[in-house]
Amino acid sequence: MSNKEIKEYDKNNNLIYFKNQNGSEFWQEYDENNNCIHYKDSYGEYWYKYDKDNKRIRITHQEFKQIERTKLYFNNKKCSRFEIMDI
Repeated sequence: MSNKEIKEYDKNNNLIYFKNQNGSEFWQEYDENNNCIHYKDSYGEYWYKYDKDNKRIRITHQEFKQIERTKLYFNNKKCSRFEIMDI
């Protein structure tokens, strides 16, 4: 059996997908500062934010969604209240 690994990277060269021959795989998402904000594998799914010292803090999915809604609101002056409410 060959030592086959699949790796995918985003435009900033961050590893966003990995799978090896044993079937282990994971996915990652990054913010605009190339910090990992979302990690998912067969054992679980985790969301992160970063403090002023760039220390990673694990947060809940609901907290993550609130942060993303807040970013959408401040970055998109023409968004509707339904987009912010995630409807």
